[in-house]
Amino acid sequence: MALKEVQLNRETFSCPICLDLLEDPVTIPCGHSYCMNCIESHFDEEEDNEIHSCPQCRQTFTTRPVLLKNTMLTVLVEELKKTGLQAAPADHYYAGPEDVGCDVCTERKLKAFKSCLVCLASYCEQHLQPHYESPAFERHQLLDPSGRLQENICSREEEVMKMLCCADRQCICQSTVSTAMAERTRRRDKIKLSRQRIGRRIQQREKDAKALQQEVETINRSADKELEESEKISAELIRLVEKRSSDVKQEIRSQLNGKLSQIAELQEKTERKITWLKRKDAALRRLSRNKDHNEFRRCYPSLARLGRLKDFSAIFLKYSCDITLDPNTANKQLLLLSEGNRKETYVSEAQSYSSHPDRFPAWPQVLIFENSGYKFMYNKNTIPAPQSSRIGVYLDHGAGNLSFYSVSETMTLLHRVKTTFTQPLYAGIGLFPALGVPAGGDLATFYKLK
Repeated sequence: MALKEVQLNRETFSCPICLDLLEDPVTIPCGHSYCMNCIESHFDEEEDNEIHSCPQCRQTFTTRPVLLKNTMLTVLVEELKKTGLQAAPADHYYAGPEDVGCDVCTERKLKAFKSCLVCLASYCEQHLQPHYESPAFERHQLLDPSGRLQENICSREEEVMKMLCCADRQCICQSTVSTAMAERTRRRDKIKLSRQRIGRRIQQREKDAKALQQEVETINRSADKELEESEKISAELIRLVEKRSSDVKQEIRSQLNGKLSQIAELQEKTERKITWLKRKDAALRRLSRNKDHNEFRRCYPSLARLGRLKDFSAIFLKYSCDITLDPNTANKQLLLLSEGNRKETYVSEAQSYSSHPDRFPAWPQVLIFENSGYKFMYNKNTIPAPQSSRIGVYLDHGAGNLSFYSVSETMTLLHRVKTTFTQPLYAGIGLFPALGVPAGGDLATFYKLK
């Protein structure tokens, strides 16, 4: 019931500036409430003044007031919009002794909703509709219902004060037009100055925006350049990886070809040995079948030499030992150990052996094998020797004898050293490849005697 009574008093919820229902109600420090847009516009007009004021009580503020939303008024206005005046009792529509009645109603007068300064009459909501709908009333000025419309007649000019002073909320007549126009000119000049200041601020902001856009373009160009450089680096890395892969493949093929060549050589030697053994076996078979004693004795010495070779090989087998290369002494440059450290190969890159105090800083120089042959070095003197692909070494440490043999179908003494050994002896191999020999083409191996 209390809500319906509040709905009838519509003026309570009207904005003092636009005279309509409050829209987004806000309250300023003096306690008066306005539409947010209305009071914002009012303060914008005072932007050039040093102080701001309330349109109703004229209270001044040294700084522009902070607008606070009036939550309660917002709720009440929304309820008023939803229910409307139709929800109130009929008696509340009719004008009482203290109310302003509609000048058009012929019977019981309804409460006036607005008064017109041009018509000098008040109208209920129904009779006020032509002022909203007909173009003829377009210039009429409406205000809250007033029973003192005659006060709007200028006492000097005896004419309706048709103009409303926004600052004082009072009507003025035509005689005060010049003053109003002067005020309008002054305010228009203020607006012009305000617009000029705003224009300069807009230009500055546009300049800032342009600078920011240029910075964005610079960053984009820099990013594009970095991406281009990154793509170049990636392409170069891919090229290097592909080249390295090609080099590795070529090196593997080269090593493979070297090993295949060695195997082919061994196969050829094996075939020759088989052929020689078959011929020797055939000769022995023919000799064993020969009944001529003189011929048998004449051919026997070759058989005796074969027997002596067999006896000498047995001596080697008796005193043979299993020799492996010590990786802690292998020189890091271009030496690769394999086959249980029994094989040494000359390769094209340094090996990643760990540091060790026993490692040779230079090539060991005990035995050197080349494609063109080999040579012995003793007391810095070079001792020539015939070519042989397989070397046998016999050491009698106590007697001070060190002998080197060429081992093939026969065993031929190549060189013998006679000296006194005061310290232990170690076997070693040094590889010095000839010019033009590919990596992997030079190797030496310790063989097990069988």
